[in-house]
Amino acid sequence: MLVVQWSCLLSDYSCLWDGLKLNGSEQVIIMSAKLKEIVEKLNLQPHPEGGYFAETYRSEVEVPGSLIGAHGPRQACTGIYFLIPAGEFSAFHRIKSDEMWHFYAGDPLLVHQIFSDGSYECHHLGSDIRNQVFQAVVPAGAWFASEPDPDLLNHGFSLVGCTVSPGFDFSDFELARESQLSEEYPGHRELISRLTRDSQ
Repeated sequence: MLVVQWSCLLSDYSCLWDGLKLNGSEQVIIMSAKLKEIVEKLNLQPHPEGGYFAETYRSEVEVPGSLIGAHGPRQACTGIYFLIPAGEFSAFHRIKSDEMWHFYAGDPLLVHQIFSDGSYECHHLGSDIRNQVFQAVVPAGAWFASEPDPDLLNHGFSLVGCTVSPGFDFSDFELARESQLSEEYPGHRELISRLTRDSQ
């Protein structure tokens, strides 16, 4: 069980966390120079779902939003850097497009998915080619959340990329509510409660 004690605002990059409780023993962790360098170098900003991001690409080509059940045009493709500190998570949400995840650096990342039929799948992103993958796709409409693998924390963060096609638009973004998602998928109640924002 990983418990984070916050001592600063998410936008304060000089201190993302001040303590981790691992197996009942308190360990004070100072943000590594490497993590701070990544945040500053990539100009990352807090994301509404959790973690930090920076958009790196937005296609100039437009496609009809009707292709994904949206109103108005969408860019053909968008891409971001996405960083999640250890002990944090990207909360359950869904979008109208497919999203490909790419592993870059840091700790392995778990991408939890719940599909419309109630089935569950977890992508293990990382550099261990025997047990993890460098790329994985979350299909349009699936509920998904992500977190650095709590059993494999060595760097204090996971750095990945996300490519969305048709391109990401916040009007296509839906953040899950714990009560509603748990009622719809009661078999995943514990996971949903842990990885939604309104239950925190």
